Amino acid sequence: MLSRTRGFSLLETLLAMAISSVLLLASARFLPALQTGVLQHYRMQTAENELWLRTWTVAKHVQRAGYCNGRCSGEPLLIRNAGECVIVQWDANSNGRWEPSGHSESEQTGFRLQKGALETLRGATTCTGRGWEKTTDPAQMTVQRFNVALRRTAGFAPIITVTLAARVSGQHGREMVAALDVMGYNL
Repeated sequence: MLSRTRGFSLLETLLAMAISSVLLLASARFLPALQTGVLQHYRMQTAENELWLRTWTVAKHVQRAGYCNGRCSGEPLLIRNAGECVIVQWDANSNGRWEPSGHSESEQTGFRLQKGALETLRGATTCTGRGWEKTTDPAQMTVQRFNVALRRTAGFAPIITVTLAARVSGQHGREMVAALDVMGYNL
């Protein structure tokens, strides 16, 4: 027994192809904008992660300030330039003293804001001078604010707040801010 099935006519096929083409062209028009948006979001997310990582790194150094497995002399935490520079020291090798600047295992670490970048220097004694290394890439983001603030409350360990604010380079978007509070148990 023969079955007579009928398919689409040529007119119906051409009409379906025309509608599909119009829809495809309309959606393809938004693809570059979508890709640009995804790329911008990715750059912002990457920069924000980088900002939090740098903030966390400084906060961990500040939290360790003052640790000594013996008798150490000197200031464990120096905050300079209205909080835009901080020098911390702690007994990293637990030998009972803070190794001075110039020693192969110097136990001072400085962080400062300089020309839109967060910089660090092991063995720092002042917030000026040479040898500071950038920890942030100005081509990726511009650090606009770096601040370390110390709050003392009677009967409690001091609280140190580390704040970093930056913008993604090449974009006039929102300012990203990362702030962490740590306890200065050794201060």
